[in-house]
Amino acid sequence: MPTLLQINTVVNRGSTGRIAEDIGKVVTANGWTSYIAYGRYIRPSQSNLIRIGTQCDVYKHVLQTRLFDKHGLCSESATVKLISDINIIKPDIIHLHNIHGYYLNYPILFRFLGEYGVPVVWTLHDCWAFTGHCTNFSFIGCNKWKNFCCDCIQKRCYPASFWDGSKRNYLLKKKYFVLVENLALVPVSTWLQNLLSDSFLSCYPTRRIYNGVDVDAFRPIPIEGWIYEKGFSEKKMVLGVANNWDNRKGLNDFIELRKILTSDYIVVLVGLKEKQIKSLPEGIIGIRRTDSVEDLAMYYSAASVFVNPTWEDNFPTVNLEALACGTPVITYRTGGSVEAVTDETGFIVEQGDIQGLTRAIYEMSSKDKKEFEGVCRKRVLDYFNKDDRYSDYLNLYNNLLLNTAT
Repeated sequence: MPTLLQINTVVNRGSTGRIAEDIGKVVTANGWTSYIAYGRYIRPSQSNLIRIGTQCDVYKHVLQTRLFDKHGLCSESATVKLISDINIIKPDIIHLHNIHGYYLNYPILFRFLGEYGVPVVWTLHDCWAFTGHCTNFSFIGCNKWKNFCCDCIQKRCYPASFWDGSKRNYLLKKKYFVLVENLALVPVSTWLQNLLSDSFLSCYPTRRIYNGVDVDAFRPIPIEGWIYEKGFSEKKMVLGVANNWDNRKGLNDFIELRKILTSDYIVVLVGLKEKQIKSLPEGIIGIRRTDSVEDLAMYYSAASVFVNPTWEDNFPTVNLEALACGTPVITYRTGGSVEAVTDETGFIVEQGDIQGLTRAIYEMSSKDKKEFEGVCRKRVLDYFNKDDRYSDYLNLYNNLLLNTAT
């Protein structure tokens, strides 16, 4: 019976935490033993859980990051303890997700992985692995990561620091992330896969595996009673959803969009902080972040269109969730955000084109939503069903084990 160990910042929380949890379910159903090692925010899981460090360790890591840009270079004792746990459970496959997040020391981990010898899978949910600091550089159009990161103008962005350590960080990543001989990289979009070919990680094989969604949880839901209760019944809803709203996610674009849309439209944004909600102009309703899949499915189902004016994204799961609920998607031509959308299921608009967003919204919402519901959902059923996509990981694991054995 093979054993899988996944490592991620969180478990069964947020997009990466739910992906790790669902992969654990798939391998368990196929006779594997599943472990997930995580940094913080414990949640119920069907996998065996290993906590990496303590909350105090996280605080120390945050402090070192803020002062000296040492993200991923702290948590030494927590990482040594994790290695001790790995030696006890003896996994046949180690699967990394986000190893940033103030909980892990990557030089210690990768020195160990290079010596341990089992196949390692690394799903890249962002660009942090091959930059000197940031998780994404699209918004500012920086290409230093292709050759040599230094003088980072995003040092105040996550993982925020007062000091610029991008030169040191880039060199350390370039040194340690190539120590594992049997490493398979899994970018979650074709866009990210293409970036890897221009990075120092180009020496490794890549296999794109798209994220998936729960098509039973995210589905078209009758909303008649709910929509009256929420007071949305007399207007067409333009919906936006994000975990952290800022101008990179298009918050300011929604505010500009609201100035143009006619009064028979209402904009609903889910995932805002209380301070942001209080500052919204009339005609935009702000909803705090929710982990309730049921609530999200209701909002997606109630919306006439889902709009994602993101300026920086790898492969947003929210697009998939909206499509699974039968709602067409309008998004900027940004990163991997376009890869879920076809001419039949939505519109692609150039970044910053508010008039273009408006025209797309008017066109999509002028038609009976039933015209789109079936084709939108079919798109997800055919390509982004989580059971299919996470079975791709099981197939990858088996192939790696087979190649290792031979």
